[in-house]
Amino acid sequence: MSKKAIKTSNKITTTFAPLSIAPAQVLRGENCLADSGILAIARLGNRPLIVSGDRTLAVIKPWLESAFASQQIIASEASYSPDCAESSLAHLKVAAGEHQADLIIGIGGGKALDTAKLLAHQCQLPVVTIPTSGATCAAWTALSNIYSEAGAFQYDVTLNRCPDLLILDYGLIRTAPQRTLVAGIGDAIAKWYEASVSSGDSSATLVISAVQQARVLRDILFQKSAIALKNPDSNEWREVVDATVLLAGVIGGIGGADCRTVAAHAVHNGLTHISEAHDILHGEKVAYGILVQLRLEEMVQNNQLAASARQQLLKFYTEIGLPKTLEDLGLGNVSLSELRHSAAIATQAQSDIHRLPFTVSSEQLIAAMVSTTVNTTKSITGSRE
Repeated sequence: MSKKAIKTSNKITTTFAPLSIAPAQVLRGENCLADSGILAIARLGNRPLIVSGDRTLAVIKPWLESAFASQQIIASEASYSPDCAESSLAHLKVAAGEHQADLIIGIGGGKALDTAKLLAHQCQLPVVTIPTSGATCAAWTALSNIYSEAGAFQYDVTLNRCPDLLILDYGLIRTAPQRTLVAGIGDAIAKWYEASVSSGDSSATLVISAVQQARVLRDILFQKSAIALKNPDSNEWREVVDATVLLAGVIGGIGGADCRTVAAHAVHNGLTHISEAHDILHGEKVAYGILVQLRLEEMVQNNQLAASARQQLLKFYTEIGLPKTLEDLGLGNVSLSELRHSAAIATQAQSDIHRLPFTVSSEQLIAAMVSTTVNTTKSITGSRE
């Protein structure tokens, strides 16, 4: 939340940059896309360009065609492949122009939604996000990540607003593989471990609020994830989906740049530069990255609360199936040169890993990456406060 002081005559006024906290409207519920979502979409435009993946489009297109026809909505579809890359955005801008689109609709996972949001930002059009899994909070946020055509993270773009409409249809989310929600839990729980560090000693009201929300999010996931995964028809399942898609987005919206990524996401970004890692879900890499961040805090600061928190997470990961090691990620045979390259990316000058309150070298990062399950706790128990 940047601010600047402006002197006018004998007084100083402080202006704050606009906040992008939340979507203008959120619809959520069982089959809400069919019940009320189409009417809400129609209020935003009648010539949408739908941005999605080929498989998602094949599944949802027949239903959308009949639903749109009832509201006289004329839609066109386009694939976001290669995943949220500059080249895909270029061809999507052409597609939007040719269709004379007055609205962008993103349907799918994080990369599809990031692409749709950024396309709408560039074309100055409203955007609707419809997540098809609980894997990320991308449906909520005013942020898009850009990847290379090969799937390596390049940079992120801050957008001028959150989506105009988010439709969270539990029935649609429930059709996704359970692995995607497990990954979403890993991505969401990182909010606490990263925001509690990136916020530093800030006394700003909204930052403090965001950090406390991150703590609440962590506790919800600790308490309800295992129950939710065993019963996708339960209230706990819906509450966990709300946590991964909605509450996780709230935290970044309220806290802004002071409550965003640190080492866990930096590790994710580095891993995307290993070709074997491209089939690993975003939240799986981030979950592993939390353990790496806590291990760094142990190694560099001798932080025993971080050691205790890591042991607590290891038990939680075992319970719900999140990866704890490079081997769990399927990267047990990665070469030393690839690991060094990944660590170099994660520790480059502009990396968020430097939000940690100490300097981290690529050698220290590698040491942490290969020792995420080591038992170094002493007598301290409980989670990091």
